[in-house]
Amino acid sequence: MTPTFAIPPTFLGSTLDPAAARICVAGVPLDLGTTNRAGAREGPFAVRRASRMLVDGDNPANWRDPRTLGVADVGDFAIALGDLPDSLSLIAEQAAQYDHLVTIGGDHSITLGLLRALARRCEPLEPIGLVHFDAHVDTWPDSFGQPLGHGSVFYRAIVEGLVDPRRMIQIGIRSPCERAVYDWTLAQGVRIVTAEEVHETGPRAVADLVRAVLGSGPAYLSFDIDAIDPGQAPGTGTPEVGGLFTWQVMAILKRLQGIDFRGMDLVEVAPAYDQAEITALAGATVIWQYLGLHP
Repeated sequence: MTPTFAIPPTFLGSTLDPAAARICVAGVPLDLGTTNRAGAREGPFAVRRASRMLVDGDNPANWRDPRTLGVADVGDFAIALGDLPDSLSLIAEQAAQYDHLVTIGGDHSITLGLLRALARRCEPLEPIGLVHFDAHVDTWPDSFGQPLGHGSVFYRAIVEGLVDPRRMIQIGIRSPCERAVYDWTLAQGVRIVTAEEVHETGPRAVADLVRAVLGSGPAYLSFDIDAIDPGQAPGTGTPEVGGLFTWQVMAILKRLQGIDFRGMDLVEVAPAYDQAEITALAGATVIWQYLGLHP
């Protein structure tokens, strides 16, 4: 069935054949790695639905229409019901089929599978840099005993050598965190930008810092919706007060033109806790802004 206003039920209403696409969009309806409130498995549907708000014109930041860039929606990836390790293996196997993938989660644990696939595609001499928007550092060795949970994804990514921590920046951090975990993250070379620092220095300064940290090598963007303040994005499983405003997020993202991004994910949208689809719309707009970075 075609949804309201005759927009197909894909991201941005895309009908392009994936074989002809420059960028493919996939959903991963997995929330086995959550530690507070489940429900992010419904995120791909909600974000796709909200993306219908973004199909009626160009992005005024650069006068590009992301729909004309060659974007195809390839549907949802298969997962292993109730099995997190096997699900991550399946995610990596499926993600490896695409040169440039935008993924809608699902909880943040899916990023580990995505980074495993991306690391295999990139040259060994080109370690992946990472821009990570989040309320949490996600570098705990385990999430309440689960080493693959959504709070451990970047601990695993660093330990497995999937990303270069010296080219990794985390933006919006503000949650409770053990000092040992925070210090370990800094000791790896990660640059942590707290939400308060974003508020105090402004988006332009943060974007300049992102460029300085990443340099010219390949990079990946991972965006946890709880980076945004729950007053503007309540539909998530682990909300933290004092977060970024959506205008700050958009202002940072639009200033990242020219970075060699090889893919991105948008995770942790849990529509059961949303209000008037504002969280899903924020997530869809983050992806739309990312797509607009590509000429």
